[in-house]
Amino acid sequence: MDLMLWRHAEAHDEDLAEDDLQRALTPRGRRQAERMAVWLESQLPQGTRILSSPAVRAEQTVRALGRKYKVRDALSPGASVQDVLETSGWPNAKYPVLLVGHQPALGGVIAQLLGMPTDSCAIRKGAVWWLRNRTREGSNHTVLLAVTSPERL
Repeated sequence: MDLMLWRHAEAHDEDLAEDDLQRALTPRGRRQAERMAVWLESQLPQGTRILSSPAVRAEQTVRALGRKYKVRDALSPGASVQDVLETSGWPNAKYPVLLVGHQPALGGVIAQLLGMPTDSCAIRKGAVWWLRNRTREGSNHTVLLAVTSPERL
């Protein structure tokens, strides 16, 4: 199974009067999302399922890709690592999955799958981490295939 984790691009700072789910991308964030979408478009495997947090900033990020996606409340800000893993179907989904979500849950997923200390993996805004589960000699292994951020493209 391939699992791609895409952190939403840069969003406006949280205003105390504003609902966190309504925070939108900044102009820089829109450019970040567009750069990552171009890269993803050339890389995504056939049949990739795309799931997004319902937060405006996450949906604006994924819309830059121009593909159909589904919103999942389990990817909302404050989601747990377990929420994210269950939503993705890891490690048994029969299709690749691209999730668009938030820190610290995405970093927690990466830390857990790669055997890193909890809360040790920070993900830059707009970045994509691509992981693969494979079974060798009856044992599951997580392989890191790619990490890239909008600034690298």
